[in-house]
Amino acid sequence: MSKTAGIPDISLPDPSRWKALVFIALAQLMVVLDATIVNIALPTAQQDLGISDGNRQWVITAYALAFGGLLLFGGRIADLWGRKRTFVVGLLGFAAASALGGAATSEAMLLGSRALQGAFGALLAPAALSLLAVMFTDAKERAKAFGIYGAIAGGGGAVGLILGGFLTEYLNWRWTFFVNIPFAIVAAVGAYFVIREPAGTRNRSSLDIPGVVLSTLGLVALVYGFTRAESAGWSDSLTVGMFIASAALLAAFVVTEAKVKSPLLPLRVLTERNRGGVYLSLGLAIIAIFGLFLFLTFYLQVVKDFSPVKTGFAFLPMISGMIVGSTQIGARLMTRVPPRLLMGPGFLVASVGMLMLTQLEIGSSYAGLILPAQVLLGLGMGTAFMPAMSLATHGVRPEDAGVASAMVNTSQQVGGAIGTALLNTIAASATTAYITSHAAGAADPKLLQLQGMVHGYANAIWWAVGILVASAAIAFTLINTGRPGAGSVTAASGDGVEDEVKVPVVAH
Repeated sequence: MSKTAGIPDISLPDPSRWKALVFIALAQLMVVLDATIVNIALPTAQQDLGISDGNRQWVITAYALAFGGLLLFGGRIADLWGRKRTFVVGLLGFAAASALGGAATSEAMLLGSRALQGAFGALLAPAALSLLAVMFTDAKERAKAFGIYGAIAGGGGAVGLILGGFLTEYLNWRWTFFVNIPFAIVAAVGAYFVIREPAGTRNRSSLDIPGVVLSTLGLVALVYGFTRAESAGWSDSLTVGMFIASAALLAAFVVTEAKVKSPLLPLRVLTERNRGGVYLSLGLAIIAIFGLFLFLTFYLQVVKDFSPVKTGFAFLPMISGMIVGSTQIGARLMTRVPPRLLMGPGFLVASVGMLMLTQLEIGSSYAGLILPAQVLLGLGMGTAFMPAMSLATHGVRPEDAGVASAMVNTSQQVGGAIGTALLNTIAASATTAYITSHAAGAADPKLLQLQGMVHGYANAIWWAVGILVASAAIAFTLINTGRPGAGSVTAASGDGVEDEVKVPVVAH
């Protein structure tokens, strides 16, 4: 590492780091909850505000576009402006946007609030992860901290389904927005008084405006392309146009970053094989998991006739598995074995759980099939998520921590958009084909519809199995760092040889 300016200030651990973790984890939970909590409330909100079926998807898409498109910019702002300040501003902005959404009296007001939530979330998420990176420098403590963070990042979406079900069923859809306000205020006040950001870790170089514009437009085009593919089809001219535009814009972004003096995303952040392996394998795994959340929610509510609250509780085995996998398996083993031996097997265990769900039928037993499959999925993903979150900032210079953290969030966000669109399209095609081929001999059209739906889900879940196996293969192949050691990191050099490098921020 060439940069060592911050060593004197951050060699000693921050005495308030565990208190800070409480508020960072609370903020992360709020952001992850928001990705799913609105899904359950959407039908009621649509009816209340008179939103058309065609525009309904924009309640989800407006958030995804702003969040996914601005993440790299948010990470760079955190490095430039200070992570604590960016974190607090992101929290207060998120609270204000949530209040606006809860009070929405029109479609435009609701969509605007969702875009604002996404924008402030893009400030908040990378600042949270990079604060952990610069505050926890001891290997064992870092493992525990990232275990907690990984469990929340993995299980928070399912918690959102439970909370969304409760709020929608017993209060009303507006509370799925208002519930963010106490979370945000408590986290912001706590962060303001407790977090002490280490000195010497900012990147004060000038902002790369061309990089900001190209990355934001490129990511927005990519996320929108996948979102549109779900509703309009993959051959739709605008869908194809978005993918072409995204490829051109992101290619121009890479060329720009290689040439400018102070890049938004220094290419060294991406080219280190361990970080690159994390971004790729985690993004693929999220594709599989997000698609599954969607299928299981519809299966339980439409096929099994579960209420929103009961559906939320039905996801508890997966949440429990993620918490155990992250805090009890991942965190305990992270200082003893190389990360690839947690991530690779973790993704494979999750793929076994996913494989069980390919047997889904209308009459499948929840206790006999869905529950054990969820436990395996949770354990596997929790075990893999924990080292992945920690390795997102593996070996980075202190001043790059924010943008490296933004990359793991970007891979998750883009992976979520791809997963929902890709697997939903595969499921819809298989459903249509099944209904068409069985229509002639069907005595009960409604039963045929349900059979077709479940057949479609099972087909798409086979793809999710393959994607998780690919994630495991990438983790085994690209991630070659050794187990964490106190005060040092085993970093791969360009020739693939591992070197011991003293790093003040990351203890791997």
